[in-house]
Amino acid sequence: MYEPVARTDRRRATEARIVDSAREQFAARGFDRTTIRAVAMSADVDPAPVMQYFGSKRGLFTRALQAAPAPGAAGDGAALLYQLLAPLGVKLGGMPDGTLAMLRSMLTDPASADHAREALGRQISGIGGALPAGEDGADGELRAALIVTTMPGMTIGRQLLGLDVLRDAPAERIGALLRPAIAALTEPPD
Repeated sequence: MYEPVARTDRRRATEARIVDSAREQFAARGFDRTTIRAVAMSADVDPAPVMQYFGSKRGLFTRALQAAPAPGAAGDGAALLYQLLAPLGVKLGGMPDGTLAMLRSMLTDPASADHAREALGRQISGIGGALPAGEDGADGELRAALIVTTMPGMTIGRQLLGLDVLRDAPAERIGALLRPAIAALTEPPD
């Protein structure tokens, strides 16, 4: 009677292990150089269940990149600024493997680029809707795009390219320097 629940739990645990392994592999190697066999070996499973659960390498990649929802409207500029910068220390300390996999793959794999565009687009829309509009009412989304794309740019420079000046700077210092720039973007220009 309890066997189906146990089997379902085992399947979920195996899927989770495969997805975690895939995130690590895609983050380290990108889409093109990651193999189903390497993911399966890292997850301590046979390659057959990987294909059975996800259908293809592309299906596994899509699942591994499941993006967090975009931030919603935060109300005032100070609350939005806090919402944007609060996770900065975490982002500087190390991005989730799914995010690194997307960043590493988006320039060489069209589907990864589409996924990144979609995820960033949701964030831009969410933040853009929370920003006060300028006089012409049209720059909220542009300011949101500048805010949102600052973080991947910084991550690429710090974690993927290993630029000394970014890699060696303390997270607190980077946050202190970014705070006024992002704060300026949360308000419409004069």
